Amino acid sequence: MLNVALITLGDPDTLTGGYLYHRRMAALAPRFGVQVEFVSFPERPFPLAVLDARAVLSRAVGLRADVLLLDSICAAFLGPWLARNEPPAPLVGMLHQPPGGIDFGPLRTVAQAWLDRLAYRRAHRLLVASDHLAEQLRAQGFAPDRIAVVPPGRDVAAAVIPPPGDLRRGRRAALLSVGNWVERKGVLDLLEAFAALPTGAATLHLAGDEDAEPAYGARVRRRLARPDLEGRVERHGKLPVEGVAALYAGADAFVLPSRREPYGTVYGEAMACGLPVVGWRAGNLPYLADHGREGLIVPVGDMAALTAAMARLAEDKPLRRRMGEAARARALARPTWEESAAMLFAVLRGAAGR
Repeated sequence: MLNVALITLGDPDTLTGGYLYHRRMAALAPRFGVQVEFVSFPERPFPLAVLDARAVLSRAVGLRADVLLLDSICAAFLGPWLARNEPPAPLVGMLHQPPGGIDFGPLRTVAQAWLDRLAYRRAHRLLVASDHLAEQLRAQGFAPDRIAVVPPGRDVAAAVIPPPGDLRRGRRAALLSVGNWVERKGVLDLLEAFAALPTGAATLHLAGDEDAEPAYGARVRRRLARPDLEGRVERHGKLPVEGVAALYAGADAFVLPSRREPYGTVYGEAMACGLPVVGWRAGNLPYLADHGREGLIVPVGDMAALTAAMARLAEDKPLRRRMGEAARARALARPTWEESAAMLFAVLRGAAGR
């Protein structure tokens, strides 16, 4: 049995793509003769968690870990300790974001990037969740032979929960967006563009944590309260994987105008469920889908183009069926969660000399 200590930040059950990735890998680990234990830094104002590095590593040592898997969300907090000390077990980085993160202001981004790199210098390998992120690392000077892409699996939980009725709600199409209410996900952009559609064109369904960024969430709620969206948008809030899968099964197209998405697990899930995807030409989406084939990908910030893309799919059923079939075919060429787990654990065994 290979013992892995997965070092992360806060609650491993947090509903984001990165945490979901780790939980899915940990659940599959026993099939590969691996045991994954989570060891978390406490959530504290940046950068105070650096003071917890010794205690976190002590807990990992107490688990008799053969290898340490370091989540990029907390790499900065181990950086100073690793600059002075060898890790107590072979270290592998698991990156869901570039050095410096993706959700912070310029000062923190620069400081965190420096701290992140201190940690990554000690890593045997750097595993990344997407080709987009691998390209970013190579552009920043990381050696290509240290980088390996291990994407999320394409498969979603079986939709054991049926969709909540006809998601179209009497309109021509049901559009789905899955993402926490944080600014980079573009929920306000989506609502502005959707409001410009004819009233009968589509019903929009939103799923995700509405309180992930409280100030931004308040802005979204104020926008939803305006008369031009009345009765046209349904909120589902945080859902288990099965609930999200049920919405994929009942929707006609997927829309997420995210400006920074290192992978975009939900795009891949939607495509695997046969949904054409709509979003900005940003982040990893252009690596997952081609404009005009598996979806409609429009220039960042072009609100008229975003509205037109949604209108086109809402009004043209043969088009969205054709794009949905292409999306499913492309998604099925990507690995399943079990195949991705096999890649991940092979790297960890190699790092541990096992």
